Order: sequence, then C-alpha cells, then structure tokens
Amino acid sequence: MSQDFSGRVAIITGGSDGIGRATAELLAARGATVVVCARGEEKLAATEAAITAAGGRVEAKQLDVTDSDAYTALIEDVATRHGRLDMLVNNAMSVHYAPIGNLTLEHWRKDFAVNADAVFVGTKAAMAIMMKAGKGSIVNISSTTAIRAAAYMSSYSASKAALIQFTAVAAMEAADSGVRINAIVPGQVQTAANEDFAAKAPEVAVKTAEAIPMKRGGEPTELAESIAFVLSDAASYITGVALPVDGGKSAQLYLPS
Repeated sequence: MSQDFSGRVAIITGGSDGIGRATAELLAARGATVVVCARGEEKLAATEAAITAAGGRVEAKQLDVTDSDAYTALIEDVATRHGRLDMLVNNAMSVHYAPIGNLTLEHWRKDFAVNADAVFVGTKAAMAIMMKAGKGSIVNISSTTAIRAAAYMSSYSASKAALIQFTAVAAMEAADSGVRINAIVPGQVQTAANEDFAAKAPEVAVKTAEAIPMKRGGEPTELAESIAFVLSDAASYITGVALPVDGGKSAQLYLPS
C-alpha cells in the first residue's frame, strides 16, 4: 500500500529539530501539508525555509505544548482552515537528568507536562476531529527508557511510560472509528544534542554505541521513515502498538562477558 500523503494535513510538535524535523521533511516530500510546531523561532524558520525550498507545503507555528488551550486551539484551527486533519505526531519532549534524591518536584512535573499531559491534550483534540471524519492517524513518540530502566532518568522514563499506556487506551477507544493511534519507541538517535554530547565525551559515546546490538545510534531519517510508515495506509491494520526503533536495544538480554 502507498505512503503517498498528497492532500493530507499533518501536525508535528517538536518539529523544528531532530526526529520532528526529519519527519516533517519526509511527510512534506511525500505530498502532505505539514504544520510544524515548536517553541524556538529560529529553528522553526529554518525548518520552514528548508521544506519550502524543497518544494513542500509547510506552516510554522510557535507553540509551547504545555499551554493546553493554545495547543487545542492550534489543532482546531488547522482542521478548520484546511477542512481536515489526517495526522498528528506528538514529538515534543522534556528531559531532566538527575538522581531521584536531587530531582525536584518541579522537574518531575515539567517532564510530565510535556511528555504526558500535552500528549493527552493533543490526542484528545485530534481524536475528536478524526473520529468525526471517520479516519486519521496519531503517533506519539516515547523512548526506550520507558520500557527499560536507566539511572537518573526517573521523571523522563515515567512520563514516557505513561505515554505508551495512554496511547494504547486511546487506540482502543478510537479503534472502531477508523482512527489509529500508535507509539514509536526510539533508542539512541543521532540528533544535534547527541552529536554535541559525543563531541564532548567521545569515549562514552563509543561505549554507548557498542552497547547497541547494531553498534550505532539511529539517524533521525530512520525514525522518520518508521513514523511515516505507521501514519500511512500501509499500516492500516496497526493500532495500539508501541514499536521499538532502537537497533535491537530493548530486545537485548545483557550477559556480562
């Protein structure tokens, strides 16, 4: 089945960098009108310019997804102006890295506000539009840390785990309406932030890559391809899943040498 998105409308949060930008570029290249949302104006403008230069249709919208009213209003506005909403990718994320003893309640709540609360708000608004239309696809971006424990990542891990279970429940509620809701579970991805970290701590970066069965981190374009597949008609019988895209890391049984 086709992954031609001509005539379709997509919203991507956290869409100005990394996985979000790669997904926006891919969907636009395959014919979709893409609404890219993020907080930073500079990266938004750069993403909009790149997609436009490549011949794609794109709108850039500055948005803080923790502003629930603004996020809901954006989704409803996009659907009204275009007469449809076919795809939503909840990709915006927040992460605080600290031992539990040093993690503040404010940090905990911030990670949940972005990684779980905003996913609820966006999914709820999009579900209402899509279920009325009898079609649509939502993809929520989780993390391998949601299904495998990593020290110092309690708030991020717990919020991303909540996202997975919420996705499954939402999928059950929407399943008979023609709307599919799934999660993608990335492992290490070579985003700009990870590349900066690798430059500062090359030995740690090498060891981290070696611990992945495929011996490397994923590229944003590889995650984008996975997201596009799950969004597309090629995945028409897939809903409620949390698909690891992690080079085999989450399936790995660790055995000390």
